[in-house]
Amino acid sequence: MKITGFKTFMQRVGNRPRLLLRVDTDEGLSGWGEAYNHGPDWALVPMLDYMFEQVKGQDPRRVEFLTQKLIRMARFPQGALGLAAISAIDHALWDIAAKAVNLPVYGLLGGAVRDRVAVYAGVYSAPDPAECRDVTTGLNEQFGFTAFKLSPFRGDIHNRRWGAVVNETAEYFGAVREACPDEWDFAFDAHAKIFEPYQAVQLGNALAPYQPLFFEEPIRPEYFPAWHRLRSELKVPLATGESLYSSNEFLSLLTGGGADIVQPDICVVGGISQMRRIATIAEAHFTMVAPHNPMGPLAVAHNLHFAAACSNFSILEYKLEETTWCPDPYLPVNGHLELRPDRPGWGIEIDESTLAEDDYIHWERTLPVRPDGSLAFC
Repeated sequence: MKITGFKTFMQRVGNRPRLLLRVDTDEGLSGWGEAYNHGPDWALVPMLDYMFEQVKGQDPRRVEFLTQKLIRMARFPQGALGLAAISAIDHALWDIAAKAVNLPVYGLLGGAVRDRVAVYAGVYSAPDPAECRDVTTGLNEQFGFTAFKLSPFRGDIHNRRWGAVVNETAEYFGAVREACPDEWDFAFDAHAKIFEPYQAVQLGNALAPYQPLFFEEPIRPEYFPAWHRLRSELKVPLATGESLYSSNEFLSLLTGGGADIVQPDICVVGGISQMRRIATIAEAHFTMVAPHNPMGPLAVAHNLHFAAACSNFSILEYKLEETTWCPDPYLPVNGHLELRPDRPGWGIEIDESTLAEDDYIHWERTLPVRPDGSLAFC
């Protein structure tokens, strides 16, 4: 079996752009993968065209060999766009390899270590407590969710005294706890908007009396000693990893005790092949993996198969978004995704008739501006 072609599709999931990749072979089998769109989104297309020349004519079932070839031929360490492109290729190769032997992908990864995969719902805002109760109750009644993630911020954090922001956040979380069932879990994602570690400590510890599931990425990811300090001073579980790329970075983070939970993104780090390396490093540090996944149904499938075969998996981020191109997505039942052992590959179908035209939407993050005109972090 040989790789004969790459085909990219610029798509959307909700209001975000997504890039899908189909890898074709001379035996009629095709595999599907998804790349995380960091932006500039269109840069992924020529990058994938370039990488095709490095693997064309190769046996797609040699997944480890081919993904290592793509990583090593770059000479310098791959960054966000390069590893996102490799993620899509890696996933498509696993899909082909599994279909070739009529197994689900997790069947090639040592088999399932769990019967179903726990998920939490990303709400991605800080709605009023009563509205939060209504939204989360609806998600619980429809899909059985009992874990959710919110933003801790109630407004602009740069134009007010920081202590007031901390107090407001703590009061908000307390009100959410009062409004919602006690058995539900709530995590808080600070989106790396805090620059000073001591402020992140103040905010996280203000949430501590209300027992958050975790406090996610309060500061920038680049300087690991800051994370080591942060975790040593926090009284809540500290989670991070969506902005890290390589297993080496996760090793540096965890060697110094920089996180309680790691959150690599399977469509960022180089695919399931690299994700498993990161999980092994985390397991050696007694750390659980809760993948970052604000993505669509194909990325959900990638994560489900990783989680099915990962001993130290904890819980998966899940975003409820409909698409035209995936008619049979994995949907939560009682707060979990069920495995599909009778379906080979990723276990979902891609309706190519809906991919005939690119359904692309441009999206960029909004960069906050402080009152003095300087730039903050988004």
